[in-house]
Amino acid sequence: MVAARIRAMGFADYLATIRAFTDEELIPAEPEMVRRGEVPPALVDRMAELGLFGITLDREHGGLGWSVEEQVRLTMEFTRASLVYRSRFSTTIGLVSQAVAAHGTPDQRARLLPEFASGRTVAAFALTEESAGTDATAVRTTAAADGEGYVLNGRKRYITNGHWADVLLVFARHAESAELSAFLVDRTAPGVSTRVPEQMNGHAEGPVAEIDLVDVRVGPEALLGGVEGQGLRQAMRGINHARIHVAATAVGQGTRLLQEATAHAATRQQFGQPLLELGALQSLLGRSYAELEAGRALALDCAREFDRSGPPRERISAAKLYCTEMASVLADRAVQILGGAGIVGPHPVPRMWRDVRALRIYEGASQLHERNLARALPALLA
Repeated sequence: MVAARIRAMGFADYLATIRAFTDEELIPAEPEMVRRGEVPPALVDRMAELGLFGITLDREHGGLGWSVEEQVRLTMEFTRASLVYRSRFSTTIGLVSQAVAAHGTPDQRARLLPEFASGRTVAAFALTEESAGTDATAVRTTAAADGEGYVLNGRKRYITNGHWADVLLVFARHAESAELSAFLVDRTAPGVSTRVPEQMNGHAEGPVAEIDLVDVRVGPEALLGGVEGQGLRQAMRGINHARIHVAATAVGQGTRLLQEATAHAATRQQFGQPLLELGALQSLLGRSYAELEAGRALALDCAREFDRSGPPRERISAAKLYCTEMASVLADRAVQILGGAGIVGPHPVPRMWRDVRALRIYEGASQLHERNLARALPALLA
């Protein structure tokens, strides 16, 4: 439950609280997280206590009611810590909750949104399959009407929080019409099974899941919005919201990477002087700061437009593309500046380098955004 003192805070105080939480609890706990191979449960409880599961939801449904710009500012703070922390609540606050808030029935909203906001119910967005990733229209999971509801069959993969979520938002095609719909499925329902991969190349402490659905029966109340064939539109509401959060996440990671690289360059001596005094490294660091601030400005301006007039689809795509590519470049430069310490040992930069790479893939690979932006240019530049 979100503490009353948190709900009473203005945004400036809340931002300061999350900044302190990041600096004093999340970042110092990263070594423990790595040793455990998971986010410590006590920290997940702290995230819920501080309201991080409710930053995108309105106060009517138990959330904190922050604007998109405020959500982006918060994200840039807590994602200076490991990306794995964010993954524990990211699918709840974005992909799933926004689809439910925008398209759910009154009963679905009243039942689920307060649970999401409090952190009592964790959600996962089960869209991706072997043949359906960047191409979300290629879903093969089926939903067959049986007179009392639907029977779901299929396999999902790469599902963040899929192994420990309480609710799965499952996208499936109707066997009769081939239209795509979304279903709210209890992860513990008969026929649902999950497993995690043997190896994660990044995000090791927050593994994605593969989900099997074998003759999973759900009632008509599980159909998101109570209307068939709206799955793609419902998915995009969550995806567009999530993409701007991913852009902000890339900025948060870029900020930490630059801080770590600069601190190393200021203390590491070579050729009788700190690395920070070498012209080649000054060029890397100076350019990195300029690129980071360009990404910060783009993400914030995009968020303001979202608040003014709804999701600016192409600008969200541009922000997601630029910021995630930028963060990967900064991560590579940070490893280069650290030298051997970027390859061997417990320094956070090489772990972040592995983790940040995934940002260029999920919520639409970079090449998808490049293609979509190119196709939209005639209208955008008219």
